[in-house]
Amino acid sequence: MPEVELDAGVIDYTDTGGDGEVIVLLHGLGFDESVWDAVVEELRDEFRVVVPVLPIGSHRRPMRPDADLSARGVAMVLADFLDRLDLRDVTLVQNDAGTAQLLVGVRDERVGRLVLSSCEALENYPPGVQGKLLKVASSVPGGLYLLLQSFRVPLLARAPISLGGMAKRRIPDASVRRWYRPLLTSRDIRRDFAKFCRSTVASTYLDAAAKLRNFDRPALVAWGAEDRMMPPATGRRLAALLPRGRYTPIPDARTLVPLDNPVALAVEVRRFMKENPPRLA
Repeated sequence: MPEVELDAGVIDYTDTGGDGEVIVLLHGLGFDESVWDAVVEELRDEFRVVVPVLPIGSHRRPMRPDADLSARGVAMVLADFLDRLDLRDVTLVQNDAGTAQLLVGVRDERVGRLVLSSCEALENYPPGVQGKLLKVASSVPGGLYLLLQSFRVPLLARAPISLGGMAKRRIPDASVRRWYRPLLTSRDIRRDFAKFCRSTVASTYLDAAAKLRNFDRPALVAWGAEDRMMPPATGRRLAALLPRGRYTPIPDARTLVPLDNPVALAVEVRRFMKENPPRLA
């Protein structure tokens, strides 16, 4: 994988290359770039698709010990990534985490369009039973390490209160092992992960929502129609906040829309981009 060195540390990423419009896909907490593989395949012939591995759990390279890895800090890592690769007028697509929202009104000059897909927002943090368990575990000494051990057991990882509740379809065991190997084997990766879990609070996303009201570029809210962790009502409220926002449900999908229905999500992203030509065209 290509890599880029930022102030926070070294970030891995994938890049399909080419001269097409740039789409940057953002994964959630405890996932890596592979969660987007099927969507990348759908879009790569028409667009340049870039997927950074953000330092929120499944990254393979620990960040520098003094790196700010709060939710806002990770958003600044993303902004630095866009700067370093000189990506302009990008279509930023977020699933699960709320990272993209935290750029709005702060460092969004490289964002031409915004797509939010079943992600943390408004007062929905920590989201669902899964998020609340993670928040509690991270506040107790040794709790995060003990909770993570459950991902060594496929049956526990697929439980409704774990990853099983985030996807409608069964997540392959190989994917679970890939995503959680860094957290299970590296003390420094767990340190990075714990920074996010311990420092991020509900007001983080409420503050971000206030800034969305002033986002003057096209926005699509493409939500899993059967999501239980990130309720569709939250998605509709987000779309209403965005001056140029549009809400569309993605059928047959829960939180992990890129896994449950990548084709439908890619279709909506492609349509959205064609309906909203780039600012620099």
